[in-house]
Amino acid sequence: MSIERARNRIAALRCRTDTIDPGELDAIWADLETAHIDDIIGEWRGVALDTGHRAVAAMRAIRWYGTRFNSRMDAHPIVRYDPDGNLYSDTDYADGAASLWMVEFRGEVTATMVYDGVPVFDHLKRVDDNTLLGIMNGKQFAPDSDDHFYFLLDRVPATEEKMAAEFE
Repeated sequence: MSIERARNRIAALRCRTDTIDPGELDAIWADLETAHIDDIIGEWRGVALDTGHRAVAAMRAIRWYGTRFNSRMDAHPIVRYDPDGNLYSDTDYADGAASLWMVEFRGEVTATMVYDGVPVFDHLKRVDDNTLLGIMNGKQFAPDSDDHFYFLLDRVPATEEKMAAEFE
């Protein structure tokens, strides 16, 4: 898929107010390029894609901002707003931080965030240099289930990074 077509499909998803069919997201996923760890280091703002998955409401409830990848062994999956609007890495919510690995998922090896304290994997593919499509899965999902949480990550430009001082 061309980068332009991928961007257009993702832009259309962002405008949707109805529930998104996971099959539609799976089709987009299949057409995207895999992500590589060294290319995704930095701060990313998260967008939960509403497929009706229970994690969408959970992310809204905890005021999820996004994710921070400092290095292969230093990733923060749950960065959120505190009641005063400040950003912080909530290591209690996901039972710790995470690390980045190249993991096979659906027949392709792609950058994957592996949570330290829970059996969860966030597989990532590139829409373009500044946008990733993610699929969360793990042990809590039945092996034959398509019950995945889908999300987007948008790179925060270095000039706008808000969390840099907290995570370095």
